[in-house]
Amino acid sequence: MEQIVFQIGTSVITSLSMFWEVLWPLILGFALSGIVQALVSKGSIAKLLGRDNAKCYSLASLFGATSSSCSYAAVALARSLFRKGATFTSSMIFEIASTNLVIEMGLVLLVLLGWQFLAAEVIGGILMIVIISIIFKLTLSKRLVNFAKNQAEKGLAGRMEGHAEMDMSLSGGSFISQLFSRRGFTSVSHYFVADWDGVWIDVFLGFLIAGALATFVPASFWRAFFFSGDPTLAAIEGPLVGPIVAMVSFVCSIGNIPLAAVLWREGISFGGVVSFIFADLLVLPILDIYRRYYGPKVILYILGTFYAAMALAGYIVEFLFAMLKITPTNRDVTILLNNITWNYTTLLNIIFLVIAAILLIRFLKTNGLGMLKMMDESPQENHAHHHH
Repeated sequence: MEQIVFQIGTSVITSLSMFWEVLWPLILGFALSGIVQALVSKGSIAKLLGRDNAKCYSLASLFGATSSSCSYAAVALARSLFRKGATFTSSMIFEIASTNLVIEMGLVLLVLLGWQFLAAEVIGGILMIVIISIIFKLTLSKRLVNFAKNQAEKGLAGRMEGHAEMDMSLSGGSFISQLFSRRGFTSVSHYFVADWDGVWIDVFLGFLIAGALATFVPASFWRAFFFSGDPTLAAIEGPLVGPIVAMVSFVCSIGNIPLAAVLWREGISFGGVVSFIFADLLVLPILDIYRRYYGPKVILYILGTFYAAMALAGYIVEFLFAMLKITPTNRDVTILLNNITWNYTTLLNIIFLVIAAILLIRFLKTNGLGMLKMMDESPQENHAHHHH
């Protein structure tokens, strides 16, 4: 009994230590994301994504990368864009970029795992978008698109529709004047808190599960599961099992980054980590949302094509980094063993917690709670926040 209590305590401490290490980049990432979202209007995006060509796909990627990292919000906004005139392929590309090319995701990867994983996320994310656009062009039938459109028009509720539809973007004046205006400060604070509201459960679960896996699952299991003793088999298996592990973890968005750190420490291949990170759009709750949004036929198509693109992107990244001889080899993820001490991380956390507090106070003083309540109560399309 004492051993179990000790292990639970160790698991919780590991989770807290990991969270403490990435707290400041999380706050910085969400603040920068809030600034970008305050300057980019969602209302005009759908009109620019109405064709299936390279320009529209590039714009979908750009707009997605400047959007929220919440997987549920990304999926909801993708359906909204599809209903408003964006093509199905552009909507899916927007969704992929929203969860794999966003600022906060990259910062957390950089701190937890290093620059190679950040580079792999960016390169792999772009590769996945290219692969999906090619697969869709070759296999997506007009009949299936019409089926998805008819189902999407029913407007069945998923999650985070209100978050996805929030548009408090600014207009008029220069970038600096908009950003430092009272209205700009309010808009950034609302996006900052709303994004946290959208992902905090996944972040919380992600760190708890990562701590539990690091504590309770023996290294011998992972070595056998990931074929750690055979680099060739490990490289073949990794991108195939990475998305499957992610699917059953129930954790998406930023929450799967600490899980990726644990899997990397325990022996999964580099390409396997990449495909695991990308699979936040295939966790079981989101698959159920796809079923409601687009119907049973389309969910199978999304599952098959997304899985293929994630695995293929993982393989290409693995091969490319090996060819350039920049594949990371150090699996001692010291962040899993760190204790909270007085160092530069603690200092940065204090500074950014002050910034977060300032944004939270502004949010509360400008009816932010009312805004969140309105979004949660209205899952259908709404534009009620243009008045900010």
